[in-house]
Amino acid sequence: DYGGSVGYGRAYRERLNGAWGIVDVQDCVTVAWALVAEGLADPDRLAIRGGSAGGWTALAALTHTDAFVGAVSFYGITDPVSWADTTHDFESRYLDGLIGPLPQSAALYEQRSPVLAASHASGPALLLHGLEDVIVDPAQSSAMARALRAAGIPYEHAEFPGERHGWRRAETIRAALEAEIRFYERIFTPPEGPAAGPDRPVGSPLTADRS
Repeated sequence: DYGGSVGYGRAYRERLNGAWGIVDVQDCVTVAWALVAEGLADPDRLAIRGGSAGGWTALAALTHTDAFVGAVSFYGITDPVSWADTTHDFESRYLDGLIGPLPQSAALYEQRSPVLAASHASGPALLLHGLEDVIVDPAQSSAMARALRAAGIPYEHAEFPGERHGWRRAETIRAALEAEIRFYERIFTPPEGPAAGPDRPVGSPLTADRS
């Protein structure tokens, strides 16, 4: 329900115009720190998750703020320039209003790109994507995985054959949830915590590319 969400009036929805990657990220960070201030969240164990545009927000928050120790992206946008070139016709001009028209606004696209800011990530990322996605090309998650690997940032990357934009198969839903739970276990469990088992030792790096 960050700025730009529907159901709260036109002014609230239009807060995101030209400010995608800024307003959405700031709103999520504000809520996270408000929960910390109320004693409802641990400031050292904050993570953010989202799918599609929400995946963009999660990764933008991970790479452009230091609020979160990890992020989970489901079929998320990671490189707005290449996404604008590869998405289907219905959303082909979507970013003109959210960031700005290209090529005039190219600098804004670069400034807000999670891929280009991967080296600044405040923690690991879990990247999940369906290989038949025509709305957000799976190359978006692959590019983020490569950028994180090049920067030495821990990550996991899983691709699901036959899945499109959103999980439809029961086995995919189960696998995605299990991967997400394991991810949180690994980034939230302190080194001195209980053993996680011989196949998943506590504190081991998240560097496996599971595509």
